Amino acid sequence: MTVDVHSPELLLHVEIREKIYIYSKIIPGPGGMPVGTSGRAMLLLSGGIDSPVAGYMIGKRGVVIDAVYFHAPPYTSDRAKQKVVDLAKLVARYTGPIRLHVVNFTEIQLYIYEKCPHDELTIIMRRYMMRIAERFAALDGSMALITGESVGQVASQTIQSLAATNEVCDLPVFRPLIGFDKQEIVEVAKKIGTFETSILPFEDCCTIFVAKHPVTKPNRKVIQRSELKLQEKIDQMVETAIETAETIWAE
Repeated sequence: MTVDVHSPELLLHVEIREKIYIYSKIIPGPGGMPVGTSGRAMLLLSGGIDSPVAGYMIGKRGVVIDAVYFHAPPYTSDRAKQKVVDLAKLVARYTGPIRLHVVNFTEIQLYIYEKCPHDELTIIMRRYMMRIAERFAALDGSMALITGESVGQVASQTIQSLAATNEVCDLPVFRPLIGFDKQEIVEVAKKIGTFETSILPFEDCCTIFVAKHPVTKPNRKVIQRSELKLQEKIDQMVETAIETAETIWAE
């Protein structure tokens, strides 16, 4: 019998450790770095497709993930909240346990809706979400924020909108999906097992309060002037939202 060493029918691998391992098939893992080797970051987790994928991708680089979810009862149901908890558990299979902060955002959203121009609602709400997420990051020892934003995907994700959102953050904001199109994001979501949960028809707070004609190129000075209308109550509302948040361990 002869052996074709250049194009063999079967290639056997041998590893010698405490024991000798012989195998013929290599199954690729997700790759990346060991959990906890790259610090900690706070994920803004919604019930959509994008943010769980963003958390998974940053987690691959050895970052411990905490998360914050903005809940708006009675406009969003307990099923919507459970959907996000389930998504956190799915991501936690790759990243390790996730500390999920569930923030009641209803009063803040209604106040913004009452006081600010409706075409600016999405941007202003997003800015307050980032402020609150950064507060939880400080409490948990996180050194960055993570979002699932992709350039141009929706009105709040144009370059101008992202700049307006970044303005309120002191921490770096990681956006691992920034250059992905939707199909590329969906493919990763299917690979990691979050897609079917993400498409369950339970609305989150962003979709409930979305403006019919949101501004796509917000002027930051205009946004700042609009936020002055919130000065009377908004700081106390933010403190209340942080103090009354529910923390759930997803694992």
